[in-house]
Amino acid sequence: MGTSEPHLPEGMNELSEAECWSLLRAGEVGRLAISIANYPDIFPINYVVDGNTIVFRTGAGTKLAASVLGQGVAFEIDGYDPMAGDAWSVVVKGRARQVEQMMEYFEAEDLPLFPWHAAPKPDIVRIEPDAVTGRRFHVVERASLESPPPEHDKPYMSPD
Repeated sequence: MGTSEPHLPEGMNELSEAECWSLLRAGEVGRLAISIANYPDIFPINYVVDGNTIVFRTGAGTKLAASVLGQGVAFEIDGYDPMAGDAWSVVVKGRARQVEQMMEYFEAEDLPLFPWHAAPKPDIVRIEPDAVTGRRFHVVERASLESPPPEHDKPYMSPD
């Protein structure tokens, strides 16, 4: 399911699919990227992992429409560990579909997934992945990226 990225820049490591799923299971918030009528959009969503799928709740609107259309979607989470200085990103690409079968809906209702605000979100959507990829890299310090000024830009100092 994962894809290999043989030409990663130095210092960037590809995460295994198992590492990606571990990070996905530990997360709560991600971004859903969709395209409707060739117009891209992105939404922050809270989610839960169920097996090897991503599940979220929504109400009527663009997110639900994208799932009903059966178009490809992307889902992304990322994180940063300031103590280690490491950042990571996981991307899931696949198909989103509205959960409509009664038994599947009842099972999804039992998942620990709760809306963050009071607006009704009666619809459940499941993302079934085609590809799961991730990267981890060490964040360089900003000071190390700044070059010292060239010699000719330094102020002249008298040898006295």
